[in-house]
Formats: sequence, C-alpha cells, structure tokens
Amino acid sequence: MTTIMVCTMIALLLLGFPMMIPLITAAVIGFFMMFNGLGQMDTLIQQMMAGIRPASLIAVPMFILAADIMTRGQSADRLIAMVMSFIGHIKGGLAVSTATSCTLFGAVSGSTQATVVAVGSPLRPKMLKAGYSDSFTLALIINASDIAFLIPPSIGMIIYGVISETSIAELFIAGIGPGLMILAMFSAYCVAYAIIRDVPTEARANWSQRLTAVRQALWPLGFPVIIVGGIYGGVFSPTEAAAACVLYAVFLEFVIFRSLKMQHIYAIAKSTGLITAVVFILVAAGNGFSWIISFAQIPQAILEAVGINEAGPTGVLIAICISFFVACMFVDPIVVILVLTPIFAPAIAATGLDPVLVGILITLQVAIGSATPPFGCDIFTAIAIFKRPYLDVIKGTPPFIFMLVLAAALLIMFPQIALFLRDVAFN
Repeated sequence: MTTIMVCTMIALLLLGFPMMIPLITAAVIGFFMMFNGLGQMDTLIQQMMAGIRPASLIAVPMFILAADIMTRGQSADRLIAMVMSFIGHIKGGLAVSTATSCTLFGAVSGSTQATVVAVGSPLRPKMLKAGYSDSFTLALIINASDIAFLIPPSIGMIIYGVISETSIAELFIAGIGPGLMILAMFSAYCVAYAIIRDVPTEARANWSQRLTAVRQALWPLGFPVIIVGGIYGGVFSPTEAAAACVLYAVFLEFVIFRSLKMQHIYAIAKSTGLITAVVFILVAAGNGFSWIISFAQIPQAILEAVGINEAGPTGVLIAICISFFVACMFVDPIVVILVLTPIFAPAIAATGLDPVLVGILITLQVAIGSATPPFGCDIFTAIAIFKRPYLDVIKGTPPFIFMLVLAAALLIMFPQIALFLRDVAFN
C-alpha cells in the first residue's frame, strides 16, 4: 500500500498537479485499500475537516491579511529607513541593513514571500548600485527572508503547533533566539564579503536623520510589541494577537499613514482569501493523508526499518533535520510539516524530546529548504518578483545554506539557544 501511495504522489507531481491533488488522491487510494471500498468515505472527509477545525488556525488568515496590508502600505519602507540610518554607513552596512530589515519585517508579517517582496524590491537596486553582485544580493534577500519562519509570528510554527499539539505561544518565544543567531551569522558574512570585495559604504546619517527615521518607524515597531509582548505578558493568545495585528495594520495604513484607501480593500481581501484557501486545503488534505498513514502504522514501520527508535535523542534530531531539509527542497513547506510530523511523532515521544525544540528545528529546516534548490518556494518568488533566471537566483545561495545548516547543528548541541527565552517566559 505504501509503495502505491508514494508512486501515485510522485507520478501526479511529475504530471504537474498542484500538491493538494497528490495528497488527496494518495489518501483516497490508501482508504480504499484499507477498507476494501469507498463506502465509508465520510470518515476520511471528517478527518480532513478535523485538520482545519482547531481554533488556533484562525491566526493563519489573520497574519496573512496583516502582512498583505503592510506590504501594500508604508510599514516596510519605514523599517528599512530606520535600519539604514544606523548601520548603512559601515562596511557591508547596506547588506547588513537588508538582512536586518528582512528580520524586522518577518517579525511584523510572518511571511517569507511578503518579506522578499517588501524588503527586496526597494533594497535590491540599492545593493546593485553600491557594487554588490546580483547573485549575492538575491541569495541574501531570499535567505534572510526565511528568518521570518523563526521570528514570531510564524505560519509554519502555527501549523506545527496544531499538528503536534504543542503550545504556539512557546514556539513563538523560542524562535527568537535562533532567529537572532542566524541574523548575526548573515551579518558577519555580509561584512566579510564587503571587505573582501571592497564594496563602498553609504553616507553616514546624522543624529537628526536617525531620530527622524526612528520616529517614523515607531508605529510599525508596534507589531512585534503586540505579538511578543502581548503573548509574553499574558494579554493575548497567539490567535488574539493575530487579530490585534490586523486591526493595528488597518489603523496604521488607512488612518495614520493614509497609504491605502477604501478601493484597495477588495484587492487585499481577494489576495488574502486566495492564499488562505490554498493553505487550508493543504492542511485538510495533509491531515487526511496523515490519518491514513497513521492508521496503517506506516510511520512506526518506517522508523523501525531504519532503526531510529534506537538512535537516541540526538540521532532522532539529526534524522528529523535531514528529512525535513531534503523534503522542503522539493515540496511546499506546509505540506512537509503536515506529512512528516506525524511520522516522527512516535520517535519524539519515545526519546522524550522537548516538542518545542523539535518544532524550532523543524521550522529551521523548512526555512533552509524554502531557499534551497531545486524547488525552494522562495527561489521562485524571487524569480517572479525580480525577473531573473533560475541559475542567477541560486548561484549565491551555498554560503547561506551552510550557515543555516551550522545553525541547526548549534541548536542540536546547545538547545538552550532556543529554550532559554521559553523557560524564562513560561517556567
């Protein structure tokens, strides 16, 4: 049965069907083979609907909507201007500013694609004009944007939290440390690159300009305060924080900045609705598929065959990292989380691993895979936005992928990088 399901999925993917079709088809085939027919198909449908029933998933369309409003407004530009005013003049400062802006906007939007568009569109021309190569610039933008997977809010963390029944609030807080560590790695590489290539620096901003930039960015900086401060302070649940972000985004862009008008609402709602529909269909299909393979004891059989249950906690973490990293090179990150998380659940429980640490590592692997050839989703976002050939976009990615893999290794060796803030906040 497993072989037939896998072959069916591969064949449909090669034929160009969207990921939801192979998932649903494989689930139906598995159901047919296990129950000798489709007479009880309503059971499978109930399992699919159960996948999108958790109240925590309400946060997903809320964060998508907030990110869409901010991307079309002025929030991103104001954050970029503030970062540039402080570090744009140092060696490699423009590249460091780009990485920092991606991190800040990721903390505002929670979306890697939105970050690529919002930060990459204004800063890529500046980096090219300053003397950075296009391959380095594109690689920096798509990889720094993936820090949005780790810095709260993170849609990937929400999906993992729902599937694994792990606290989303704890995941959000635990992602901050690894996200800042990766930003520090990228910044160091940017400085070294600029020194070796002797890239010119930007003009130094005076303190009057810096204060003006900070004053203009104070409103957008309210987003991470709402998300992290609200959750940490017990004011909001993650779902409530998402709704508060939407209200705050509407208030900023429509009332304070007046960058958007009423006629923009339809386009924003349509875009958010389309993205949300795709995400929720994937979640439903993935939950049905996961139920089938769990009912058939396929995860246990796979783990026993490779001997992972005897590998110990470190071995399980390494296996998780490799599996998610490779899978995300080919398949949408949400689908990978939906399919692989239940497979590794028995090994995680047997070895007593902290599910929050596992969630952070999984999120990091999703971030790596999203910017890794051949089919990382952010690569194709960059191709569409910047109109550059595939090979140009992926040419500069290896150093960044190496740093992200190193970050995963450091998390396995020193889990307190992720768990320290979680323990302070919740223990």
